[in-house]
Amino acid sequence: MPDQELKELIEQQNTAFEKFKKANNDRLVSIEEKGKADPLLEEKVNKANDDLSAIASQLAEIEKKLNRPGAGGDGESKEVSEHKAAYGKFMRKGTEDGLRDLERKALNVTTDADGGYAVPEELDRNILQLMQDVSPMRAECTVRQIGGATYKQLVNLGGAASGWVDEDDARTETDTPTLGTITPVMGEIYANPSATQTMLDDVFFNAESWLSDEVARTFAEAEGAAFVSGDGSKKPKGILAYTSATTADSSRAFGTLQHIAAAGTAAITSDELLDMVYALKKGMRMGAKWMLNSMSLKYIRKLQDNDGNYLWQPGIQAGQPTTLMGYGIAENEDMADIAASAVPIMFGNFKRGYLIVDRMGIRTLRDPYTNKPYVHFYTTKRVGGCLWDSNAIKLLQMAAS
Repeated sequence: MPDQELKELIEQQNTAFEKFKKANNDRLVSIEEKGKADPLLEEKVNKANDDLSAIASQLAEIEKKLNRPGAGGDGESKEVSEHKAAYGKFMRKGTEDGLRDLERKALNVTTDADGGYAVPEELDRNILQLMQDVSPMRAECTVRQIGGATYKQLVNLGGAASGWVDEDDARTETDTPTLGTITPVMGEIYANPSATQTMLDDVFFNAESWLSDEVARTFAEAEGAAFVSGDGSKKPKGILAYTSATTADSSRAFGTLQHIAAAGTAAITSDELLDMVYALKKGMRMGAKWMLNSMSLKYIRKLQDNDGNYLWQPGIQAGQPTTLMGYGIAENEDMADIAASAVPIMFGNFKRGYLIVDRMGIRTLRDPYTNKPYVHFYTTKRVGGCLWDSNAIKLLQMAAS
């Protein structure tokens, strides 16, 4: 059924795009002939643009369902099964008998007696999967799990000399390469969903699924914003929190991003987008994507190249994404709108550019006392993020005035 629905939506998208192109072409002709756009044509273009956005959202939801792996369960160990059963009793009744020992056996980790209980492995995976569905940053960037409180990685900044020699020539000693260290800024994120005891006592109420949905949505919304623009204070440091300059990769300091300076405060040209593409090294363009919000995407859909071809193109078959200048698009509502001094668009290889680090284990404290008759589930997770390769992501910086 999803496959057939996907095919029908792709056909609707292609039809809607043809209507949009005709309406926008008529609008451009009106501007050229009269010096301004006909209000009716503007309205027609905006309606067609909204239709394209609605279809794109439906396509994204169906593709998530098709790509989402099924929940595990087959072949799980006795310890894991017992931990899941005990955790279910803890959620519904607050029963903690033996849960601490079962947690240690199932997860093979030491636990903090005051830190709540670790959610079962399957529920942990489901939460992280749902978070990836909600947060485009998790879907596009590199994500790693760690067992300790901190994570450091050495990166080669270059500097090792080389050269050509004959077999009898003396080999001069090469310079030692310069190494740098990246350390994700870690922070603790929490959610505190609540349910009534009556809901938890209902045998038809799936408490685990409810908790994973509530927690995943809250976590994804908060951390998604941090990965884009977080200031690094008790939270991950986002991409846009790093300094940027107009200088090229060869002369820019490690950790400083490159931005393309737009000429306008509220207008973007196809040449500026082209500059972003070619500012990125060729080797990094494989797998590169655009990142912008839906309002900016509506603006970009109207842009054409010098030959009158639209820069935005829909996928014409299942599995083929919509593209901008031949590269995929990641819609991210945490990106800014097009406005003076804003950075509304990023382009780059986000797998190489930004690192997200999860500390293993999501923990829950059950609180039936603070807000009776509700039972709160105070759920926490440690997560960090940092710029990994400052050459891998380019920004579009709008003019200040």
